[in-house]
Amino acid sequence: MIEPTSRLFASIAIAVAALGRALAAPPIPNPDALPIGVSRVLWEISVPADVAPTPQKVALGEKLFNDVRLSTNDKVSCATCHDPAKGFVDGKPLAEGVAAPKEKTKRHSPTVLNAVFNATQFWDGRAATLEDQAKLPITNPIEMGQKDGQAVMTKVLAIPEYATAFKETFGREGTFDDLAAAIAAFERTQVSSQAAFDRFVAGDENAISPAAKRGWGLFNGKARCNTCHAFSTTNPTFSDQRFHNIGIAAHKTDFIELARRAVGIVKSGDLKQIDEIAIQSDLTELGRFLVTKHANDVGAFKTPGLRDIAVTAPYMHDGSLATLEAVVKHYTGGFVARPGLATHINRKLRLSGREKADLIAFLRTLSSEPGPAHARRAGPD
Repeated sequence: MIEPTSRLFASIAIAVAALGRALAAPPIPNPDALPIGVSRVLWEISVPADVAPTPQKVALGEKLFNDVRLSTNDKVSCATCHDPAKGFVDGKPLAEGVAAPKEKTKRHSPTVLNAVFNATQFWDGRAATLEDQAKLPITNPIEMGQKDGQAVMTKVLAIPEYATAFKETFGREGTFDDLAAAIAAFERTQVSSQAAFDRFVAGDENAISPAAKRGWGLFNGKARCNTCHAFSTTNPTFSDQRFHNIGIAAHKTDFIELARRAVGIVKSGDLKQIDEIAIQSDLTELGRFLVTKHANDVGAFKTPGLRDIAVTAPYMHDGSLATLEAVVKHYTGGFVARPGLATHINRKLRLSGREKADLIAFLRTLSSEPGPAHARRAGPD
């Protein structure tokens, strides 16, 4: 079962892709080499020609992504919180940076897998692009700790191998924008694909178990998961890219008081300020509201995709649910009904023990193969 919104998205996607071809835009590198489970239409929309990953940019970006020298104390890299061996997460409820162990962030590290397909970045969507996303942790005081972009580049360009690599890749002395572009290029190649579910959708009836098939039926029916996590072959990430209050945020906090404080503090459009408030203060629980200041966004966080969900625990914006079993329990009544809760969440699910197990069996079919550690790379070889 595919939701009407997914069919609409597919129609728009196809139209946009056709328009791009009609205008003779340069082709995306290796679009025919995309692995099973990655939509070519969605790839073409998400990776316009001007940011298409090239081998040089990807190689430089991967090196930067894994280099602790981008941090002030030479101990924290992008991979510290987004470890490729752990599905590009850290396995911790809350991310830790240069301020650890004294101070942790207020948010759980989302996976980098399929970030290329996100309409916005971070749990609250405060960054519009992967380039913006790449910059913010580096200059956040408790994540990687750099004062600003200039401080980053002064340190990086003092390393001969990087001074040479930036000139070879960008044809000039590197800038902070170039550094972000390289990291973003690497991140664009990290996609979750070739899962058992993809083989099932392609026609292999034996690719998933009978329990998982029952779970797929529940996902699209009684369990109502597809309300926010609808699937189509055009948009196979299992996310509606929207923001919802699902009863996780601010269990012990007065939303109204938080919102009043935020209105008086947060400067609209000040991305660095919003980033620091989201990561370092209790205003984090306001979620999308910090970005939009719209009442309907209080306590709302982005719907994450479900690819590789079985290997990217814990879950939710605050890492408060340790297992898939805990997630299912939450939706079957493990939340406190309160004002602002999304209307489709307010009706508790009525699932039997077997149905819960079947649903989780299905979710486990969304992991990349041959193993959970690393997904298939898309883009240039």
